[in-house]
Amino acid sequence: MELAPSHPPQVCVVVIGYNDAAHVTDAVRSALGQGPAVGEVIAVDDCSTDGSGDILQRLAAEDPRLKVIRRTANSGGCGTPRNDGTDACTSPYVMFLDSDDVLPPGAATALLNSAVAHGADIASGLCVRRELPPGHDEQPREVRARRAAHPCRETPWLPELHERPTVVARPERRPALVRDALCVGKLYRAAFLREHTIRFPDGRFPYEDVVFSARVLAAAPRIALIRDAVYVWHVRRAAEQLSISLDRSGIENWRARTAAHRQAVEILLAAGEKKLARAARAYSLDHPLRMYARELELRGPGYRRAWWALTRAYLESFDAADFERAPAPGRVVARVVLASEEPRDLPRLKELASRPARLLPPYARAADGTPVWSQDLPQVSLDYLLLRPMHVLPVAVDAELRPRARATRLRLRLHELYGRVGAAGPESVDVEFVDRQRGSPGLRRTAAFAPDPDDGDAWSADVLVDLAALASGVWDLRLRLRFHDGTLRETTAHAAAGPGLLRRSVLPSRRQGVLLVQPYATHSGSLAVRLAPGTRGVADVVRRRAARLFQ
Repeated sequence: MELAPSHPPQVCVVVIGYNDAAHVTDAVRSALGQGPAVGEVIAVDDCSTDGSGDILQRLAAEDPRLKVIRRTANSGGCGTPRNDGTDACTSPYVMFLDSDDVLPPGAATALLNSAVAHGADIASGLCVRRELPPGHDEQPREVRARRAAHPCRETPWLPELHERPTVVARPERRPALVRDALCVGKLYRAAFLREHTIRFPDGRFPYEDVVFSARVLAAAPRIALIRDAVYVWHVRRAAEQLSISLDRSGIENWRARTAAHRQAVEILLAAGEKKLARAARAYSLDHPLRMYARELELRGPGYRRAWWALTRAYLESFDAADFERAPAPGRVVARVVLASEEPRDLPRLKELASRPARLLPPYARAADGTPVWSQDLPQVSLDYLLLRPMHVLPVAVDAELRPRARATRLRLRLHELYGRVGAAGPESVDVEFVDRQRGSPGLRRTAAFAPDPDDGDAWSADVLVDLAALASGVWDLRLRLRFHDGTLRETTAHAAAGPGLLRRSVLPSRRQGVLLVQPYATHSGSLAVRLAPGTRGVADVVRRRAARLFQ
């Protein structure tokens, strides 16, 4: 999209960074490369010690639009540097960029054109999460640039908000906007922020953008939504220093997240935005609560007890209407936590919190026949399972992968769910292995369901798969269940554990000589398989494993 001739440069991009010398150049250049829409780029270095400030000074010498602010003391967070950049901004509009992310070409132009055309205080576009492979940052910049042409797994963030260009006169008319608490991917009218004294929390304040976004929505801005991808959010899961959003191993992270969400709700309520406040509470059950619940089994007993107590205290501020607005999986997880003083049923909560949700047996009923979480928690009702359409129910499928040299057998077992599965009539299942890094399918198979001979309340299907046909890497199992009543349900499979399952195997292969196969359960309990073909691939896996053992 080109900038209309009548629009002079009007955008300031504020880039913040701390000890990010490996990435800050790419971020700044992506901002400077936006074309005539961007009149200034303000890079705020938060007292880095790795030479980031010097890199920025050299870049500023190459382009007069770049101004560098070097803080003399580290702020401890992201809010203060963003405030510093906003204060120094002289342009009519401002947008934010983190030093480890980039703006795609034309992002600032697309946002500016929409803001000007609709007289909007904010223009918001699509953020894309790009999963970078391990070792990406160790490659020279020119090598990374070449590899950028190869597909990486990219996931749009809240694409439903950007399905079509829309102008929202007041946020209360579209409560789903509270789900997008990112401060990036948006263009703000600088005068609007100043008129309403909208700033980020200063100092060390994780999830500062949750509070900032609540302050923005509380000021009732006119918002223009566009379909364009305007921000690339790099996800580096193998990085030595994880980002705040990825480093959830300590209980302080959850404490900070709930505190930020609580403050955001208070801001919205103080502004009279009760509908938005309820939507924010519902979202906290559907997204962060489910995300952290999926990971509870990975933590130690001390973390689990602290998390459970913190979550109970947090949820006690919710009322019945808040719970009813939330999608069922998060609502049920929350009610189980509230109903029990101690952590319990973690494997089952993990599966229900996964996406898509899976409800594992046992399937208990209250005295009146109503589905409930368990016999000893009859107050946690699952009556929604009798009312919701079949295609959204948390059906559970167990998967057993038994690697073999000639043909690997995948056995699937579909469980009954309070009579809903049997009434729909299981017909068949489409099996797909998807490359986790690229998000592309590599192998598809279809098999018919039949009553399971070992379980009268289940149906099973056997699928033969040629794992050697897949490339090296991690492959996630995806399922599409077909029923005789016409229902389709897309889901994942629970990785069944048992003798001979989830163990590493080395298989002979005509194509690669040997194939290392490792079925395993993901953090959410889903079945995935890691493949390393050829003697070199097997040797690399053994070498990495040995390195971990001797660290």
